[in-house]
Amino acid sequence: MKPNRPELARALKRARDRVRPEDVGLPAGLHRRVPGLRREELAMLAGISVDYVVRLEQGRGPHPSEQVLSALCRALRLGSDERDHVFHLAGSAPPATGLIDLHVRPSVMRLIDRFHDLPALVMSAKCDVLAWNAMSSALHGDWSRLRPERRNQPRLRFLPDPTDPPRSAVGGTPEERAGTAAQTVANLRSVAGRYPDDPGLARLLEDLHEGSAEFRELWGSTDANLWRSHAKTVTHPTLGELRLECDTLHVPDADQTLIVYSAAPGSREAEALALLRVVGTQDLTTRELTTRELTTRELTTQESSTAP
Repeated sequence: MKPNRPELARALKRARDRVRPEDVGLPAGLHRRVPGLRREELAMLAGISVDYVVRLEQGRGPHPSEQVLSALCRALRLGSDERDHVFHLAGSAPPATGLIDLHVRPSVMRLIDRFHDLPALVMSAKCDVLAWNAMSSALHGDWSRLRPERRNQPRLRFLPDPTDPPRSAVGGTPEERAGTAAQTVANLRSVAGRYPDDPGLARLLEDLHEGSAEFRELWGSTDANLWRSHAKTVTHPTLGELRLECDTLHVPDADQTLIVYSAAPGSREAEALALLRVVGTQDLTTRELTTRELTTRELTTQESSTAP
């Protein structure tokens, strides 16, 4: 199939103009010269170079791979029909049925946007982190700073990379970490049964077997099971250890999971999430706010806004 470079360039540019930075968890900032995302922001979200985006939008450059096209379509929040159109314009066949779906529907993206006060993210069947809100980046670490191939929960768990940007540690006690590891492997074994021909899953399992003795041992002793809702400990670099409820909601048509972190009202963890909502992904170590300071600030703001 021959690519239509001028139409591909037009489609990508128009899609980029539609996406607001706040839609993808990025600060809007001041004095923006473009109506939507900057090229630098799209490149960061898709995990490609800015020069690559420039060449695509200028109708030149190399033929984009399926991985690059999928990443661009996710970053641009394209629906399935628009995604398929972009693939056709690029001279590639759209993703085939029977493979793991890496495309997040716009309706699901809108849903995670509604969780403005709770960390939320969307994972593929093999636990790729496909989409996230600003609160998830504030809790876990900025997902956009991770290389796309590293945005995978099993890779982060079993194949640590010292070049990764700083992230919050997941798992409190050794028993909890062992339980999470076993659940991760059980889920992957279930996924391998459902998607025996998925090349991305095959590469992931090969890398895990080669790079992690812990994974190899668990793979040989763990039965298939689905990912379950559970409590999880996240150790934030400034807010410390947070014990959060981690609810897993299944998106059946795409075989994806929407994961939402929350805490009981009035708990220390709930106050910590409220603090994260205010400061976002800023470096909290520059001035360490306490939950008491946050509460006072919020009350002052509310009183000012309601004063006659």
